[in-house]
Amino acid sequence: MSEQAIRLTQYSHGAGCGCKISPKVLETILHSEQAKFVDPNLLVGNETRDDAAVYDLGNGTSIISTTDFFMPIVDNPFDFGRIAATNAISDIFAMGGKPIMAIAILGWPINTLSPDIAREVTEGGRFACRQAGIALAGGHSIDAPEPIFGLAVTGVVPTERVKKNSTAQAGCKLFLTKPLGIGVLTTAEKKSLLKPEHQGLATEVMCRMNVAGAAFANIDGVKAMTDVTGFGLLGHLSEMCQGAGVQALLCYQDIPKLPGVEEYIALGAVPGGTERNFASYGHLMGDMSHVA
Repeated sequence: MSEQAIRLTQYSHGAGCGCKISPKVLETILHSEQAKFVDPNLLVGNETRDDAAVYDLGNGTSIISTTDFFMPIVDNPFDFGRIAATNAISDIFAMGGKPIMAIAILGWPINTLSPDIAREVTEGGRFACRQAGIALAGGHSIDAPEPIFGLAVTGVVPTERVKKNSTAQAGCKLFLTKPLGIGVLTTAEKKSLLKPEHQGLATEVMCRMNVAGAAFANIDGVKAMTDVTGFGLLGHLSEMCQGAGVQALLCYQDIPKLPGVEEYIALGAVPGGTERNFASYGHLMGDMSHVA
């Protein structure tokens, strides 16, 4: 098979953040008495499933540490690397921080896919790092049954400006920096349902850096932030509400969505992650009878 004919998404059982372990299973994995050890300088751990860990250096600055990786969500190797890297870097922005360096995480089926394709993936990741103004300083690779790529990213933030997912307040307005529906469009593409006019839309959105997060850190009125990815709007918003002890009211028609989302859902282009997320978070939803 020529490299031009290869579709990376055919080599993975999941796509992008949709291959995350379900929240219910993850809770079982993370439940441990040992996890209750608390370092007083650890400002953000995994208690509220925030986007990254934050450690106070004691000098007015905190270190942000995160890792994120997944299987191909698009077929183009360069775009896959760029998307995976952008997704990982976004965790730093979601905490209100500035990324300073990254290292790569690569799993590759070396007997199935050419190392040249893996190099393209890595180059896509390097491109995203350059966009963020940081170096891809190294990494680790393994021979894996399915292609996997992502980053471990380090960032910094003034300690007083850390934005958590658990500090929302009653009366706060909700804003999205990107439209929803990426999983629907990529699923539609995988099922060969995507219309020509919608080609590339999801990729363009996924490659867009969430640099606004760093700017929001300086706005006192912004009380909480999170990166809406694999657990969807329902999952991530539920975690924000539970962490802060508040409720949220959404108006469906006001939620920004990518073109074609409703049409593709009607055709059955629903990501597997959507069903898992609803199974984990659906019970937290209130009455929707008033929704037109």
